[in-house]
Amino acid sequence: MRHGLLSAASAAILMAVAATASAAEPPPAAVAHYGAWGVDLAAGDRAVSPGDDFYRYVNGTWFAKAEIPPDQSSMGSGREVFNRTQVQLRELIETAARDAKTPTAAQIGGLYAAWMDEARLETLDAAPLRADLARIAAIGDKAALSQYMARTYGGFGKSLFGVGVGPDPSRPEINVLYLDQDGLGLPNRDYYLTDAFKPQREAYLAYVERTLTMIGYADPAATAKSIMAFETRVAEASWTQVDERDIDKIINPMSPADLQTYAPGLDWAAHLAAAGAPGQAKIVVGPKTAVQKIAALYANTPLETLKAWEAFHVTDSASPYLSRRFDESQFAFHKTLSGVATQLPRWKRGVTLVDGSLGEALGREYVAAYFPPEAKAKMQDLVANLKSALAARINALAWMAPATRTEALKKLARMDVQVGYPDKWRDYSGLKIDAADLYGDIQRSEAFEWAYQLSDLGKAVDHHKWGMTPQTVNAYNGGLENKIVFPAGILQAPFFDMTADPAVNYGSAGAIIGHEITHGFDDQGRKIDDTGAVRDWWTAEDAKRFEAQAARYAAQYDAYEPVKGAHINGRLTLGENIADLGGLLAALDAYHTSLHGKPAPVIDGLTGDQRFFLAFAQSWRNKIRDDAAKQQMASDPHSPARFRVIGPIRNDDAWYAAFGVQAGGAYYLAPADRVRIW
Repeated sequence: MRHGLLSAASAAILMAVAATASAAEPPPAAVAHYGAWGVDLAAGDRAVSPGDDFYRYVNGTWFAKAEIPPDQSSMGSGREVFNRTQVQLRELIETAARDAKTPTAAQIGGLYAAWMDEARLETLDAAPLRADLARIAAIGDKAALSQYMARTYGGFGKSLFGVGVGPDPSRPEINVLYLDQDGLGLPNRDYYLTDAFKPQREAYLAYVERTLTMIGYADPAATAKSIMAFETRVAEASWTQVDERDIDKIINPMSPADLQTYAPGLDWAAHLAAAGAPGQAKIVVGPKTAVQKIAALYANTPLETLKAWEAFHVTDSASPYLSRRFDESQFAFHKTLSGVATQLPRWKRGVTLVDGSLGEALGREYVAAYFPPEAKAKMQDLVANLKSALAARINALAWMAPATRTEALKKLARMDVQVGYPDKWRDYSGLKIDAADLYGDIQRSEAFEWAYQLSDLGKAVDHHKWGMTPQTVNAYNGGLENKIVFPAGILQAPFFDMTADPAVNYGSAGAIIGHEITHGFDDQGRKIDDTGAVRDWWTAEDAKRFEAQAARYAAQYDAYEPVKGAHINGRLTLGENIADLGGLLAALDAYHTSLHGKPAPVIDGLTGDQRFFLAFAQSWRNKIRDDAAKQQMASDPHSPARFRVIGPIRNDDAWYAAFGVQAGGAYYLAPADRVRIW
């Protein structure tokens, strides 16, 4: 796992990566275009006033006709790109499986073949799982169980604590160890503690009992209840996600001795040694009191409950790689979280597995086949224009003092933007793949990934390593590395199209680029300096002004109700919302700069600014099931797609001017009420 401070600061097209198209849908085209110049004008509902609901104005007709396939939780622009990419990856994987001309192709094809061999998995049934369950059954004390938990970082199972490797917040050129809370089987603490998720709790309890029955527990009902009670106590001890994203709270460096004194519920030196990270001089503890309380819970919970909890989680994490009865039992629970009705076709899940296990090996093939050099060059030009636009905006900020401005510009200038694919590729030659051993393949892959992460511990940070694969339909800001990454996968229509009107590319890809850049200056990113160190580089007065505007912006989102009875959490989503607004503003400025003083052409009666905003709203076209939206709002720092359009534009003066939006519109804000941050 990766600690919150280390993980991708943004998932620009978050909803694109969770599922693929329905089995009934035809394969998507290898290359797609939207409308004559980049926007599908037929998708809009022009009976809706832009000021009443710009999202429906641009996407309303599409939204009314769209039907979410039964194996998906949502559909939209991001899904369309993801689906297209999955078809491309499938072709590459199946070619590797047929030909196996190189060792890498043999790995890719072998893992996919192991996954697709359902007959073998049915014959094996629970057999691959038995050795792991026997090891848990043989554990005689909590010291041994703690060491077993530590080994799950590189295999099946679960620990009560998350451990990861990343830049030291005070010396970001060196990697250190991070410690986080973990231990829950439901998405987060709210699922255990609020009435809104009672149906999901009941489904989870039933799933735990089913799983224990399948692996032979004598009293599965009573044992399931003890596991649920234990996880509920862990949830009560856990921090909220709002607190977990607060840099001021989650950086708590300790020595192992300090940690042992603070949280004496288990032997930390032995736990970390078993994890493969012995002898650490420094550990950055995240949710400090949660770690302390969960360690105490571990010490005070009966060993048999803890062993049953681990046996369940080993089985849960292994279930997709076992026979159909395990896989379908797990899906029966997971569909209560997302609202989907049917499991994804097996080939699509197999593509996701290979993508996740051999990502850069597959990515190298993907880039060669689908990412032309001219696309990278054009994106690099876009990036340069976006950085220049944000620099100009920072220089023009009336509320910012010169001392803060100097530091902000220094950070922006130093921000490294990496496009398409990493400068150097990962070597997977040490990973053994056996087409006749799916369970073993997954265990070895998990261990390989964990060893890869540990190999950085105590060493200089390698800024050329990526946290996403090149084929990922997403982008991220690297936080303590002060870099942003744009994989090749996202550089497709409607986000980026070599043939589209420039206003469209700036309104979609440009806004995403600006979003990622702005993450360096959101409510948490602003606490990190140009080197990646966590340091307060703001004057006290500027910080107060920023926080006042941020609070106003959070309050706007608190009022949004995407699903009846479920509101957006403005504090949880604040960083992403600030990045959406800053990205939109900078992208429009960059578009204007790209015109080199010439007026934008009028196309189909639309000005350049109008086409820019239409493209922005089109890029967030999405329809989502209510259960999935509720899960997103409870556990995700990204707002639902509709409000990633409405929230920023109603604070942008240029949008009002472009569409003549006047007072009286449902989302109209008076100029004095519009948030002014970046």
